[in-house]
Amino acid sequence: MNKIKQVRFSTMGNRAEDSTIVSMMSEALTKPDLLSLAAGFTDNEILPKEKITSIVDKLFLESTSSEYLQYGINQGRSKFRKLIADFFSNYPNESADYWSAENIIVTNGSQQALYLAAQILCDPGDIILVQQPSYFVMLEALKGLGVQAVSIPTFENGNINFDEFSKLITGYQLVNKIGRIKALYMVTYYANPTSQCLSLDEKKKLGNFINSLNFSLPVIEDAAYREFYFSEPYSAPSTLSLAEFKDLPVLYTGTFTKPFATGLKVGFACVTDNEWRNNILRVKAHHDFGTANFNQAIIEQLLLENTYSDHLHSIQIHYFKKMRLLDETLRSEGLNEINWNWEIPTGGLLIWLKGPDALDTSIGSEFYKSCIENNVIYVPGNLCFAHGTPLNYVRLSYGAPNNDNLVEAAKRFVSVAKTFS
Repeated sequence: MNKIKQVRFSTMGNRAEDSTIVSMMSEALTKPDLLSLAAGFTDNEILPKEKITSIVDKLFLESTSSEYLQYGINQGRSKFRKLIADFFSNYPNESADYWSAENIIVTNGSQQALYLAAQILCDPGDIILVQQPSYFVMLEALKGLGVQAVSIPTFENGNINFDEFSKLITGYQLVNKIGRIKALYMVTYYANPTSQCLSLDEKKKLGNFINSLNFSLPVIEDAAYREFYFSEPYSAPSTLSLAEFKDLPVLYTGTFTKPFATGLKVGFACVTDNEWRNNILRVKAHHDFGTANFNQAIIEQLLLENTYSDHLHSIQIHYFKKMRLLDETLRSEGLNEINWNWEIPTGGLLIWLKGPDALDTSIGSEFYKSCIENNVIYVPGNLCFAHGTPLNYVRLSYGAPNNDNLVEAAKRFVSVAKTFS
């Protein structure tokens, strides 16, 4: 038999690696006894099956047109974009100035928006500044693009250390690399992985700091978890609405994927810079000619019916109870008594644990292997740091498991932790 000749890949193709989260998801799905506290799935129990059935029936039975089954507009359905702008401009302290249909691009989840935003700005070898810790899937995406993620110096409470940040910028100026810094990326509401929010004061300080620089620094604000508050919306408005960011290029990403239905994969970006937005649209057209029109029509109808807020209220109660269950189980099993620490989240889907300083929780570590052997999996925290350290953090997600499995998974995790204490 003739041997097939070797394929010659591009530099991007040669950089391609397996996605960590996809690998974890596959492992969880192929090992029936493995309980996952890793993947940030939502809970099947509260996926809006009845609501979607009602909307689809309405689209098919009451509409005189079948346009939603046809190709749509590359930028996204016009009415849908207007409804998105209206909904998010009504958040506390939010201004409507930049929340307009013309500034919004509908994407295949917010992940596509983040990838396109970086792809448009960066060449291989360029730099994007990221918070510390950060959303590890974004870090993987940047690595795949050949982009270097560099951590913004922060204090342990998540606030930015502006003195060290200034030194970081000066260092790049001294080696004549300031032109390689192309953007700053932040998860600002119930952040993945920490579940912390960036305060209004911190946002204003950040805007003033960026304005003081002698080069342009676009801002990417990832707000994928903004709707996952437990009691009330976080009071700080987006960078789109702050005077300190008015003259800066800003791209804000949001999603209906996690808060409504993950399988629909509908997110969006609101972009203040015309050329940045237009170039994203040009490349997006090469990808898909536009996000699935039918999926957009479903969420458009949801917003038209003014029932999205009711849906959000129900999931906020649900995930608050699950967070409390995970937190209480970790404490009742004694994890906080063996030098593990964490803050109780006020929103989101995650608990961010800090283990003993000498503990290594990374993939391949004895701790990680022991957890797998005891049929529980988590996200190693070092994946969330641009430089891969420290090694003693763990991200736990309470989104997907049912209550019984959530309790059992927590017990298994603590049992392993005690053997390493």
